[in-house]
Amino acid sequence: MPVSRPCRCVSARAVRAAGWLFAWCVIGACVAGSFAVLGRRSTRGVWFDMIAVPVESFVAVPWAFSGVRQAGTTELSRVRRYGVSVAATAVLLVVFVPLLGGADATFATLLSGLVPEVDSAAAWEWLVLFAVLGMGALGALYLLAGPLPAAGETVRPRRLWTRSEWALPVAVLAVLFGVFLGGQFVALFGGDDYVQRTAGLTYAEYARSGFWQLSAVSILALAVIATVLHFSAKDTAADRLWVRVLLGVVSLLTLIIVVSALGRMWTYQQAYGFTVLRLLVSMCELWVGLLYVLMLVAIGRLRWSWVPRAAVGTALATLVALAAINPEYLVAERNIARWEQNGRLDTAYLTTLSPDILPALRGLPDPLRAEIEPNIRRGLDDDPWWAWNLSRSSAR
Repeated sequence: MPVSRPCRCVSARAVRAAGWLFAWCVIGACVAGSFAVLGRRSTRGVWFDMIAVPVESFVAVPWAFSGVRQAGTTELSRVRRYGVSVAATAVLLVVFVPLLGGADATFATLLSGLVPEVDSAAAWEWLVLFAVLGMGALGALYLLAGPLPAAGETVRPRRLWTRSEWALPVAVLAVLFGVFLGGQFVALFGGDDYVQRTAGLTYAEYARSGFWQLSAVSILALAVIATVLHFSAKDTAADRLWVRVLLGVVSLLTLIIVVSALGRMWTYQQAYGFTVLRLLVSMCELWVGLLYVLMLVAIGRLRWSWVPRAAVGTALATLVALAAINPEYLVAERNIARWEQNGRLDTAYLTTLSPDILPALRGLPDPLRAEIEPNIRRGLDDDPWWAWNLSRSSAR
């Protein structure tokens, strides 16, 4: 996992104003950072590697204290003396300064000029953030100082599935997918009239109704393929051939189903408008398609132990690509292009988006822009230096 990928995820904050996108980028950066700290796979698997830093931070606390106790006694005693002195001074100030300020108005005025005002909510927010980051740094140091043992070669299961056990269900699944895709081609070439006669729906409604089911099918089929690839016996050349052929056919057919699901969502958005949620589920389905490409490679090699980490890597790459394409701008741009064709534009929805969409509104007539821009620009206060954002800065 490249070390630079966490930086790429978090850097989206300086460019994109969409808060939901930044939240996902932070999660992705944490996952990528955990992989970068480990450096290699641990014996506990990829799912533990994704959260290794926060989990090991709790173990790192006693480890850190034991390291402090083992430090040089002379320096440690000196640090303790200074620490006790500073703590005692702070306690005295906390006790006596308020008493003296309450006793004399002049002294209280002097204190108000010397002591800065502190926003309690902001102070607690920074304290919690400091604690979280500190624990994360401590967990990372613990993993770097004493990394988990690397995973060795995958231990072969005690009992593998013979060809007679797994070939029939996988073959039936391949036939089922083939028949389904044949019906898909009939509906595709039959067009809207055929769908209305057979399903009683418009083609756009037909497309939407099937997207979620096809997405579920693609995910479940992926689990079936991975399980069979892992547990099937591959002792003989015939076994290996059957694994490659049957699982390869099912993977290719399911990849076509993924493409069909993406086409359905595109058709539905063309008919009813583009939204961030619809774009996100399309990106997720596109990532599932990438997983099938990885799975086809794994089937060819008859090894899939590398697939989980590659899946996480492609997920992070998809997230970075999502931030790069500016999703809310893309949604606004496609809706405006759709408005130019049919004259329908959901201005109320566009007002709920971030300043990322403002460049896309330049092609709208002034009355429509007046319905959208003021609501987006409202409440855009100046950002502190650590939260500066290009989209918000350009919108002011």
